[in-house]
Amino acid sequence: MNKLFLSLGVIAILLSFSAFNAPNNFEKSEDEDNYKNQVLVDILLDRLNEFHFDPKSIDDETSSIFFDEFILKLDYGKRFFTQSDIKELDPYRLSIDDLLEKLDFEFFDKANEIYVKRLAESENYYKEFLDKPFDFTKEEFIETDYDKVDFSSNKGELKDRWRKVLKFSVLDKLVSKMEAQKLAIEENDTTIEIKEFALLEEEARDKVRKTYDKWFVRLNRDDNNDRFANYINAIVNVFDTHTSYFPPKDKEDFDIKLSGKLEGIGASLQETEEYIKVVKIVPGAPCYLQGELEVDDLILKVAQGEEEPVDVVGMPLKESVQLIRGKKGTEVRLTVKKADGSIKVIPIIRDVVLLEETYAKSAILEENDNKIGYIKLPKFYADFKNSFGRRCASDIKTELEKLKEENVDGVILDLRSNGGGALEDVVRIGDHFIDEGPIVQIKDKNRAYPLPNSRQTTPGVVYDGPLIILVNSFSASASEILAAAIQDYGRGIVIGSASTYGKGTVQRFYDLDAYKEGYESSNEVASTSLDGLGPLGALKMTTQKFYRINGESTQHRGVIPDIILPDSYTYIETGEKEQDFAMPYDEIDASKYKQSEVDFKIDNLVKASYARIKENKVMNLIDEDARRRKTNKELTSYNMQLDVYNEGKCQRKEEAEKYKNLKDTVLDFNALLLEEDAYEMVNDTVKQKTSADWLVRLTKDIYLEEAMNVMGDMVK
Repeated sequence: MNKLFLSLGVIAILLSFSAFNAPNNFEKSEDEDNYKNQVLVDILLDRLNEFHFDPKSIDDETSSIFFDEFILKLDYGKRFFTQSDIKELDPYRLSIDDLLEKLDFEFFDKANEIYVKRLAESENYYKEFLDKPFDFTKEEFIETDYDKVDFSSNKGELKDRWRKVLKFSVLDKLVSKMEAQKLAIEENDTTIEIKEFALLEEEARDKVRKTYDKWFVRLNRDDNNDRFANYINAIVNVFDTHTSYFPPKDKEDFDIKLSGKLEGIGASLQETEEYIKVVKIVPGAPCYLQGELEVDDLILKVAQGEEEPVDVVGMPLKESVQLIRGKKGTEVRLTVKKADGSIKVIPIIRDVVLLEETYAKSAILEENDNKIGYIKLPKFYADFKNSFGRRCASDIKTELEKLKEENVDGVILDLRSNGGGALEDVVRIGDHFIDEGPIVQIKDKNRAYPLPNSRQTTPGVVYDGPLIILVNSFSASASEILAAAIQDYGRGIVIGSASTYGKGTVQRFYDLDAYKEGYESSNEVASTSLDGLGPLGALKMTTQKFYRINGESTQHRGVIPDIILPDSYTYIETGEKEQDFAMPYDEIDASKYKQSEVDFKIDNLVKASYARIKENKVMNLIDEDARRRKTNKELTSYNMQLDVYNEGKCQRKEEAEKYKNLKDTVLDFNALLLEEDAYEMVNDTVKQKTSADWLVRLTKDIYLEEAMNVMGDMVK
């Protein structure tokens, strides 16, 4: 039954190729890229049709949706295409399905051709408009919500749209400069030079120009292959919001985020101006142990051992990272520019880097006479490429056992902003708390069934004491499975914002290169080797939906906490239901399960919590701030007269000041490291500093304070 376990959007699967037959026969194009694209799309469409949970009929209706999606992926801000361009492309609106059947990319080629031309024209627009001052005295409005505007009717209108967008960007920066200067005068701050309006306006334009210089550099770096990947995603995204195509490099990045592990040097990098800048050194990583690479160093060149170095100045961050990453044990040599201007070559031996912020960690929270265990789980991570790699289920078990050794009165498991991960691990974590019975139900195209209890050898739960699950509106997928199971069994209390995210679907990764062999053997015309085409990437596809054990779906609705706390997004529509092409809510039969015999008297807990929240000034301010955010979000049209805009921005800033420090107050409880953890880092000052900062942040967490109050009531 373990073979039934799937990942929520992560597990790579190799299927049997013997039954795979390419649906189309075509001749190899002289253009290798075009031939590769034909093979790629052919395999993609075949996989979608065979394995997607709810495959779409590719017909005129979906063709029209493909059309609109691709145009918006190219030009979401409606600053490149005109209505005449759309009209020129419109004959393809209902024929993309026919073109796909023939593996003909005529629509892509035509749209791409027009886009490249308009991109070059627009580059001239921004340079022209930013060369001279704007007139901020006349009344003129701009709509910043692109969904509320149409494509420009002609080039003249398009050019004027660019003028307004640039003017608004300059205006916003100008007003900020004026406000900073006004504040300096009021406070007699002589460190800030007081400048005339004309000079402030010129500086604001220069800043906007630099922003657009960088943006157009990035846009011009994208080639036809990058835009073709967008074209593929315009097609596959329509199947559902979580089905998408990953080019080879993007898939590698996804795997790193999921496993929390990479092979490289252990530095976080940022693209700034034309340089790659070091912004963080991972404690214990190769570059940390080597000791010469520092934050703010600028990387100029990258060499593989003694090979000739490659100049990375002006190179995209993604490409630079590919040069810096590498296999464990290999050497990379970085030529860097130090803060003092000196140039230095730094040799680093690559190794496995563990991204500690990804992993579960725990603390002791003390308030009054209560000693409460706290576990933060940022994501449901798993290293699928290494059977001995770290997995969150094992780590959570370890943390629970450590907390039991500390004799805690209860445990708070924090799943806030946890976007999900490995399904197998969420089931195993559920089993740490629930003695018997399923944690989740799964439905594929043909049937629905509960996933079995994962416990194989050791009977009994890891922890059977008072339990709180802390969630928010960004707790999704696997987080929702665990919260729902704890709630349905009555095993603990779920606390958080009005609802979790609402993602109730399961994705698999399909390595598209795995189908080359089957494709090659089943297509006589394309019988030449496909190896020379290079990697095809991967398809992340929705193959199943999951359901609570009570039969309800978390799709769209999410999990409604037992105790609801105000948060910044209370009045703003968020979550899966706001996504295009999201699957609908539905229900299946409930599974057989037995509720916990522990009675937390939840009605009393809810009543006591709401009484505290009602009297809590910070909680009331959070609710006020949420209403303010909703009002500001709905404001999308602005008057670009300087005085009017300045007055509005100052008013909004003044309102925001009231809520600025809501989460900076140190609360009345202590956060401490576990004895075992403190002992392990006794000689590591960097880890000590990182942990100390984390503990301080915990003591400023108003939601955690209320969870502790609820836990105190549960313990009593």
